[in-house]
Amino acid sequence: MYAPDDPTRYQEILVSPMYLAGSNGTGEAGFAPVAHWPHQYLDEGPCQLLVTSPDQRIRIGWFGDDFELWKISAAEDAFSAPRWTATFNHVTPAEMVAGLTAALVQDYDEAIASDTPGRFLTGPTVPWRDTVRPLTDAGWNLDGAAELGTVEIIAPDDQAGILIDRRGYGSDRTTVELWAGPSGWGTRAEAMFTARTPSHLIAATAAVMAKSTPVVRERHQVDRRMQHLVTMTPVASATPIAEAQVPRAPTPLDVRRTAVTQAVHRAARAPRTAADLRVMAAQSRSTGAAQKWTGHPAPATSARLPASSPTPRRGR
Repeated sequence: MYAPDDPTRYQEILVSPMYLAGSNGTGEAGFAPVAHWPHQYLDEGPCQLLVTSPDQRIRIGWFGDDFELWKISAAEDAFSAPRWTATFNHVTPAEMVAGLTAALVQDYDEAIASDTPGRFLTGPTVPWRDTVRPLTDAGWNLDGAAELGTVEIIAPDDQAGILIDRRGYGSDRTTVELWAGPSGWGTRAEAMFTARTPSHLIAATAAVMAKSTPVVRERHQVDRRMQHLVTMTPVASATPIAEAQVPRAPTPLDVRRTAVTQAVHRAARAPRTAADLRVMAAQSRSTGAAQKWTGHPAPATSARLPASSPTPRRGR
């Protein structure tokens, strides 16, 4: 544990691979794709925030005090039982959840535009390779030691995988599990999908796992048991090379500032005539404009989520 006065405790770092970064205690990343959908903040019951599609067929629940932090489902209509359900535990990065929620928004928008039920209700495709293609394309490998009737694809570092269970029947049975990290309460990320979950939605979630892009965390949010498995780089020292080498194009404000500065320098070397006074007035106006341009922007609309996730109530 970090001491409360440890100066590095709240240091922002870039963590990779993303699937081992854990949760940052909030769900902003997972809710970002559906920020424009209706939100319901619930004071009673385990579900603290419920976001639904406008017709309420898609439901995204945030259970901030629970082991299963996210529950996402889709139904034929607002009153039907879920056709499929996906759950994400309290260790799963919200960036992975965003892979699913972004795909759901796209499916929903296409359904409305075409006046069709929507791909989010189509069910799984038969070839399991469609589900894992983003991972195999990224170099993840088939585990030859998987149990009979199952398929497992493992990451090159052996610290993440997807398990597909093709044994048995039942629409509510979990058939696909995405996992990352060693077994343990604070180290194992798990995403579970029931039997009728469309394959392309699972693939969209898996595609995020396959990306090499690091995610931002505060140092104390990375479990100490995981730190030897990840790369952690302080955000302050991670300036992209392209950004450092390629100058940005000057803005209109930059041009005004440069012109006024040059005029002031010229005026400083000459007697203060009426023209000089006009230059000084222009400088004053530019300073006021600069303060307006660089003022604090209005906060963006986002889901009002818990700042931190309290200790979950139940475990496995």
